[in-house]
Amino acid sequence: MKNPVYVSVWMVLLSCFNAKGQNQNSIQLDTIYANDYTNVALFFPEPIRQGITGSSDYVFSFNRDSAQHLGLLQAKPGKPSNLLVISTVGSVFSYLVMYKESIDQFTYFIDPLDRIGFENHNSIDPIHVSEEIMTSSETAPFPYDRYCKYLIQKKQKIGRLKTRNQGIILSVENIVFHKDALYFVLQLENRSGLDYDFNYLNLSTQTRLKGKRKSMQKLLKEPLYTHEVPDKIKAGELRCFLYVVPKFSLSRDRRLIVDLSEARGERELQLKINPRFINYPN
Repeated sequence: MKNPVYVSVWMVLLSCFNAKGQNQNSIQLDTIYANDYTNVALFFPEPIRQGITGSSDYVFSFNRDSAQHLGLLQAKPGKPSNLLVISTVGSVFSYLVMYKESIDQFTYFIDPLDRIGFENHNSIDPIHVSEEIMTSSETAPFPYDRYCKYLIQKKQKIGRLKTRNQGIILSVENIVFHKDALYFVLQLENRSGLDYDFNYLNLSTQTRLKGKRKSMQKLLKEPLYTHEVPDKIKAGELRCFLYVVPKFSLSRDRRLIVDLSEARGERELQLKINPRFINYPN
């Protein structure tokens, strides 16, 4: 008797092919190489809901308790097989996997266009929306504006990253990797009795230099795009906005600093972010 899990997998694949009017030979699958003494990291554009390999020689691990974009692949010597991954929004990705003693690529950033279809042909891609929505903003660069709107609606959190000063609360609600960029979902709340006039917010990396005279060195991260950054936060108001910067990673001796400055005031805030939130975003 066939394993019901694998029967369902094949049904998913067949439905994807039928929905797109394609057959198996018309879809070219990329090959990912792995071995048994290193982890090959796969970062998907959407959180992973399910990941299945066709052979026990290949192990694909991901967070089953809290959906994340990261999956890890390992392999033992054996015949080539396949990897099927389904995201939380129903996107289907499929790859050939092969054992290789020596590999030179340890990290893959999966493009949304690599999907072979959807688990349900009625699924709606949150990024690739209709042409009417795509052209609704003439000034905002593609695709940052639409993905920023999607992240605000998603309301996903990465952890407790928050600081406050005199009734002003700054928090980083989420950090998301997508298409070679990091999206910082920020929230500013005014619990004071005075309006808060927004001056600027800077993201910078900070390195502690070694030696007898230790000093701090800051490197500013220039945003690719900012979304709905407010000019003023009225008393009692809460606003959510985004900063998009080119992707980067941090070593253990570095950290990210978020500096918020008030125009015509002294209610300034600084939030220090551990490297693990940058290196393992949602």
